[in-house]
Amino acid sequence: MNTKQKDRNQEEHVIQDIVHSLKDKEGALLPILHAIQDSQGYIPDASINIITKALALTRAEIHGVITFYHHFRTSPPARHLLQVCRAEACQARGARALEDHVKSKLGVDYHQTTADNEFTLEPVYCLGNCACGPSIRIGDDIVGSVSTGKFDQLVDKLTRYVLELK
Repeated sequence: MNTKQKDRNQEEHVIQDIVHSLKDKEGALLPILHAIQDSQGYIPDASINIITKALALTRAEIHGVITFYHHFRTSPPARHLLQVCRAEACQARGARALEDHVKSKLGVDYHQTTADNEFTLEPVYCLGNCACGPSIRIGDDIVGSVSTGKFDQLVDKLTRYVLELK
């Protein structure tokens, strides 16, 4: 068995364990989807069949929930998940101009990944950092008072770091 197949089998076992542990919970679908994405970084297609059997739902029903909520991803995110706050407080502090700059600098729109697989861009609707907007989150780190220049420095620093590792 090759490494890719072993990884796929391990992924399926993790997903089966998640589904089994949550399937009896009331309204189990959303907790299951969240747990799978937390574990895998996205909702793998193979997980849909596991969920359909456990919850007696159709693929269409599960797909409908996944596509309704923008939080869920059906493909792995890039090395850096980058979220731009779109809440009113951040917009009042310049988030719309920052959004345009971020999209232009990365060459992607929301829910897309850069060609080099370094950044996946997503909107978020409040990072709880309202007084320091506009704010972004890169991975688990929230950064406030982000200007276009500060954003460029952050991206350049992350890109340089990755190049040094290669």
